[in-house]
Amino acid sequence: MNTLKEKLSILSEMIAFARIDNTLKQSEYDFLFNVAQSLEISKKEFDALFQKEVEHVIPRSQADRLIQFNRLILLMNIDNNNNLKEIERLHDIGLRMGLPPSAIEQVLSIMHKYPNKIVPPK
Repeated sequence: MNTLKEKLSILSEMIAFARIDNTLKQSEYDFLFNVAQSLEISKKEFDALFQKEVEHVIPRSQADRLIQFNRLILLMNIDNNNNLKEIERLHDIGLRMGLPPSAIEQVLSIMHKYPNKIVPPK
């Protein structure tokens, strides 16, 4: 299980990603808060992340990195308005996490083939 430091880092990264277009829609906030709840982070701790920076921690396991990358893809697709800046940032995050560039490109290209851009687990 992730430590509190790792959980806050996950959420902080997602908040920064959601704000890349200088806005935060209610649907994005709701999604982020649902992730916070699944990570057992209180609303008070979650809301504080909008005001303060936390140390960035890359998830340790490959599975945790893939889960985080998937969360970011879901977050990007909430407003159904993928801009080049978001896609470039997502690509950079994936590389920083150590994900294979070809896998990142594959996911970013095939997601457009599915409803709501959600790639089924299979």
